[in-house]
Amino acid sequence: MKERSAQDWHRHCLLPDGTELQEHSLKTSRDIVVGESCQIDYGLRGNDVFVGESSKIREYVWAARDTRIGNWCEIGSDVIAKRDAYIGEGVKIFGKLEVNGTLDIGEKVEIVDGFSAKGDIAIRNPMPVYMFIIIYLMTLLHIENEKELDRILDDLLSDEDEETREVPLMIPARSKLNMKVFSVPSTMKIGKGCRLHGNIRAGSIDVQQDTVIFGSLRAKNRITVVDGVTIHGNVESGSTVFVKRGAHILGDVRAKSLVLHEDAKIDGTIEAPHGMRIERGD
Repeated sequence: MKERSAQDWHRHCLLPDGTELQEHSLKTSRDIVVGESCQIDYGLRGNDVFVGESSKIREYVWAARDTRIGNWCEIGSDVIAKRDAYIGEGVKIFGKLEVNGTLDIGEKVEIVDGFSAKGDIAIRNPMPVYMFIIIYLMTLLHIENEKELDRILDDLLSDEDEETREVPLMIPARSKLNMKVFSVPSTMKIGKGCRLHGNIRAGSIDVQQDTVIFGSLRAKNRITVVDGVTIHGNVESGSTVFVKRGAHILGDVRAKSLVLHEDAKIDGTIEAPHGMRIERGD
């Protein structure tokens, strides 16, 4: 498999239904997939947790099942795996490592507060995390051809149906997530019933039902917020903002154009030099 393909699959950011971004943690009941060279100032708490090469996680990694940490990553606190753990070459863990199952560990790994593993321990270089994730996603999506992976993910992340329930929490390569901003290089889709703290920056943003965001949204392309969404901040787009029925924006809206449902609410000022259209009905 070519490395270029490994980079292509992960252009999008998906926060599944019920995701919580709180003071110290990004939490979901699903798997978590973090791309290469990310900087995340939160802990990660999920089912299986995969962290791509050369990423820095300032807080902890906690996995209800397995965790895979790619080569040359830095983890600022503990790594806890309730099943197996796979730690790549040159990883630095500035806390403790606890593994309830088998531990595969690469060379030149530093663990400040020591480690414990209840299963077998093997010192070797496991399969690179980005290659493992490709195989994992292909299995998850029931496809055999790697070339289909991009197209399938594009379809899943652009549709507004229930298919995205099967997809893990995905953070693209080179994303930045800290106390001030959550910045991703391309598309972000936020699921239903999420609760997020921070300012979101992306190529485009789609926010699904009953999600609350304590911060602003800014995108180069379109932004869509739907029924039950509450944004405690401003919304800015270099293209069109769609505010659907039942959405509530407490701040200002600035965009080239605005499509606003008559039953939506914007508390702040509106700036739309290319025009505003009012929608009625469903």
